[in-house]
Amino acid sequence: MSTSRIQLPPGPRSLPVLGAVFDYAKDPLAFLERCVREHGDVVYADFLGQPTYVLQNPEHIEYVLVTRHRHYIKDKLQQRMLGGRLLGNGLLTNEGDSWLRQRRLMQPAFHRQRLTAYGRVMVEHARRQRSSWGDGEVRDVYADMMQLTLGIVIKSLFDLEAVGEAEAVGPALARVMEHFARVQSVVFPDWLPTPENRGYREAVERLNTFVSHLIQRRREAGGDAGDLLSLLLHVQDEEGGRMSDQQIRDEVLTLALAGHETTSITLAFCFHLLARNPEAEASLHQELDAVLGGREPTVEDLPSLPFTEQVVKESLRLYPPAWSLSREALEEDEVGGWRIPAGAVVVMNPWTVHRDARFYEEPEAFRPQRWADGLEQRLPRFAWFPFGGGPRLCIGLGFAMMEARLVLAMLAQRFRFERVPDDAVELLPSITLRPKHGVKVRLRVR
Repeated sequence: MSTSRIQLPPGPRSLPVLGAVFDYAKDPLAFLERCVREHGDVVYADFLGQPTYVLQNPEHIEYVLVTRHRHYIKDKLQQRMLGGRLLGNGLLTNEGDSWLRQRRLMQPAFHRQRLTAYGRVMVEHARRQRSSWGDGEVRDVYADMMQLTLGIVIKSLFDLEAVGEAEAVGPALARVMEHFARVQSVVFPDWLPTPENRGYREAVERLNTFVSHLIQRRREAGGDAGDLLSLLLHVQDEEGGRMSDQQIRDEVLTLALAGHETTSITLAFCFHLLARNPEAEASLHQELDAVLGGREPTVEDLPSLPFTEQVVKESLRLYPPAWSLSREALEEDEVGGWRIPAGAVVVMNPWTVHRDARFYEEPEAFRPQRWADGLEQRLPRFAWFPFGGGPRLCIGLGFAMMEARLVLAMLAQRFRFERVPDDAVELLPSITLRPKHGVKVRLRVR
């Protein structure tokens, strides 16, 4: 470490004890934008005594997530908020050899043959959604997509419809996600007997009861229902070992939470952006009409729908649901010539990197066609990373991209999306980048 500078990188103002936490809490997105704009590719900030380094250069991000990934783990705040009571040792929070074993055990759930079966589930639920929409309606498409993706995840995970006993899952999942959108979840540990924490714990218990009963019934029945739960119950490692019921519970809830809201956010912003950009929407309709000719899309059609994919990628660029990633350094390191002490937190933000003018012309503009000429191959590897990267690349990437494209194709095939007065979207950056008050558009039957 002799070549690293002894002084700290430049950064925002820091108050005694509090550091920069107040400025961050006022508007996290604006705070991070200001940090990288005013201070460069490696920024130092103190948050309540926690040394934090904000990285903006894709090469530095690749170094942390790929080159030195064994030396950086999920930080304590993520472990406290998401681990323990909620996700336990699921893929999102697990570390080390235990994480690697689980990752290998779960990988078959996302092989192509399984994904094709999930694709039929996605089209079926999108068909139901579009049959419920009417010409001229103003809809909160974020709320609609939350319900749609919930139905898809319940069917894919459990081979159940979102009715009957599964009806409790939606409100419980929503209550858990709302918890993480509130300041109390960061400030107070969940064991404190506050009203907020009590509601959160009750929601987690409802999820636990539902999943535990389902696991027990499936073990007794045996067989393969074709869903993710069946695979997790039967998959074995090299030594013939299987997952425990607790581990299955952790992984099921991880997949339900990670795979539910993120895709609904992406789709809602697709509709929002298309409503504001009629030329891009016309190009999408032209592609859908030419390739599908009025029939429903299938997984096999997706390679023939490149503009549909470009719309999704551009939505993920401008509004990445996983808007910020963080890691804790296990040992002293050096990034960009700056010393990173052991225990420091390193923060990497798709929100700011995806809007960096060094990598994107007109970075604030919605231009799906920018992806048409091999942009992704020309970009630095981590100039676009909505699903993270390295060994911990989101295991559900293929599922999420397939779902977003199939649902978008199904709904845009039937409807145009028009702007409504005051269609600005207020963002709420919590665990995910949520639209605080929904996303409203007017529907027009084509």
